[in-house]
Amino acid sequence: MPNAKIKNYLHLHFLVFIAGFTAILGELITIKAIPLVWYRMVMASILMFIYIKVAQVKLKIRPKSLVRLSIAGIIIALHWITFFGAIDESNISIALAMFSTGAFFASLIEPIIYKRTIIWYEILFGIIVIIGVFIITQSEIKYLTGILLGISSAFFSSLFAVLNGKFLKQHTATVISFYEFLSGVLFISIYIMFFGGGFSLSFFTLSISDFGYLFILASICTAYAFIASVHVMKLISPYTVVLTYNLEPIYGIIMALILFPEKEQMSGSFYYGAIIIITTVILNGIIKNSRKLKRKHT
Repeated sequence: MPNAKIKNYLHLHFLVFIAGFTAILGELITIKAIPLVWYRMVMASILMFIYIKVAQVKLKIRPKSLVRLSIAGIIIALHWITFFGAIDESNISIALAMFSTGAFFASLIEPIIYKRTIIWYEILFGIIVIIGVFIITQSEIKYLTGILLGISSAFFSSLFAVLNGKFLKQHTATVISFYEFLSGVLFISIYIMFFGGGFSLSFFTLSISDFGYLFILASICTAYAFIASVHVMKLISPYTVVLTYNLEPIYGIIMALILFPEKEQMSGSFYYGAIIIITTVILNGIIKNSRKLKRKHT
């Protein structure tokens, strides 16, 4: 069991690196957030369906479970739309820094879903995270829309991660992911048909580079990463998964600074705020894990 946990932790960190690279792809792909997420989920659904057929995975679930997974699919679609929207409206650094607030949201959502009491230091750390966001907002007010979209993305991501932790008790990662993606595709398709101008010829006209980046996004950064991240929750708590994913901004911002130095160079206040947020989240995780260890030894 300890070896399995170490393997899962290493796997999780690799998935976090992939998650950071997702933001890079979001910058490279030229289409807007909503069609981008639609293509991502369609391609990922097809790839997962091929895997399901090859691995002979059984897809039969109860209607009640299908409804729950469909709601989660809509939540992950909203997370991705707001995340890529944040990149469109600001840049990778802003989107990823705001995404760091996810652990704060998880500390509020988990007590509701798992019916546990809120811990006092989580509220204190939450206030410090808000101060970090305020510092960034003050110095980068021109990116206010991107900041708000990034915070929304963090909330949807945390809600999704906590819900998936419950689903794993009943279903496999592959089944969960497949139904969530299908419902996400349906949700976005309905939105496009009624509010987004419909599926025109231009919607399906992609450049070769966009198609290539979208395929990488759908295969490595979605189909593989999605099933794998849900799978690691079998040995790692949802909170720890959300916490570890807060290293995503570090990986992503470093990659962004190297690849897009002109667009990603931010003010000093931005980095102060980002350091406050990320440090607080990591400290929160260290305290939480040490408390768990103490409880095991008492």
